[in-house]
Amino acid sequence: MSSKYNYDLTKLLNGLDSLDIPYDEDKLDKLISFYEMVVEKNKVMNLTGITDFDEFVEKHFIDSLILAKAYPDISKNKFVIDVGTGAGFPGIPLSIIYNNSRFVLLDSLNKRINFINEVISSLSLRNVETIAGRAEDYARNPLYREQFDLCVTRAVAEINLLSEYTLPFVKLAGECIFYKSSDIDEELQKGSNAITILGGNIDNVVKVKIPGTDYDRSLVVINKSEPTPDKYPRKAGTPKKKPLK
Repeated sequence: MSSKYNYDLTKLLNGLDSLDIPYDEDKLDKLISFYEMVVEKNKVMNLTGITDFDEFVEKHFIDSLILAKAYPDISKNKFVIDVGTGAGFPGIPLSIIYNNSRFVLLDSLNKRINFINEVISSLSLRNVETIAGRAEDYARNPLYREQFDLCVTRAVAEINLLSEYTLPFVKLAGECIFYKSSDIDEELQKGSNAITILGGNIDNVVKVKIPGTDYDRSLVVINKSEPTPDKYPRKAGTPKKKPLK
């Protein structure tokens, strides 16, 4: 299958196989086209420090897709929001592979969202839409508040802060999944009260080794068990200045 590509797809195919993720030629084409678009745009805009194909596969594609280990239902027509998507991770790889589910990708930076819109158009991704804005603002919008089956984020922030950004988007019995580093016990303890305040509870922490690497991830799975109180999220900027304790 790799003969038509100018890349060695061994790491990509092995990674997908190890995660039991189904793929076809069209999905591989789209992943590789997305990689090429990121690398090209990266020449004029800082999207990623990783441009080597194999490293990109491991640290962006496979790392995004390890969600399958914590949320196997992703393939079952779910409504998913990716908060703080950046250059489109994990949202774009997930939307390519799981094209039966719908995705909303949110980022506060217009130029990143403009780039993702180019990707959506170029790759004909009909299951993806974007929002340029702050999570605190859109989580108060009735079109988005408590509407999603799943919220994911690879954004770099403490769990107590991420919880205020994400839990308001999730419907009752829905879930938030945070992509974190392997050592998170102290951060979880610090964030547990904030999670409770916002209507969630820690359901599971799934430890995953990125296939073919020594890199470990913790996927923190938070279940939405109660409605988020109306006063959350607080106005834009406040959660970062005064994180819930």
